[in-house]
Amino acid sequence: DVQLVESGGGSVQGEGSLTLSCVGSGITYRDPCLGWLRQLPGKERETVATVDGYGGTRYANSVKGRFTIIRGKDHRSVTLQMADLKPDDTAMYYCAVRLNSGCPTRPADFSAWGQGTQVTVS
Repeated sequence: DVQLVESGGGSVQGEGSLTLSCVGSGITYRDPCLGWLRQLPGKERETVATVDGYGGTRYANSVKGRFTIIRGKDHRSVTLQMADLKPDDTAMYYCAVRLNSGCPTRPADFSAWGQGTQVTVS
């Protein structure tokens, strides 16, 4: 079974930084798309950033220039470096993986995701 375990969430003041980490296991697809999703209170889950099998990255407009997604050398782990955090970034953040070709923009098109880690910006 695929498992994704996130860590690194917490509370931070505005304009602060946090780094989220995700370690995947049970992933047999060679070069999967990895991503970070988030769910703000009372809103639908959204895709924050993705890195595809070739290392190409894509970001939501709301985080461009502030967040950086980095894929691990094993292609099974991924981090999200977050800078200049804003209260609107407060959300539960989820690591996600797609176990076939393509790198989706819609959260529903990912194959699996973790339990999430909370980020709170005050």
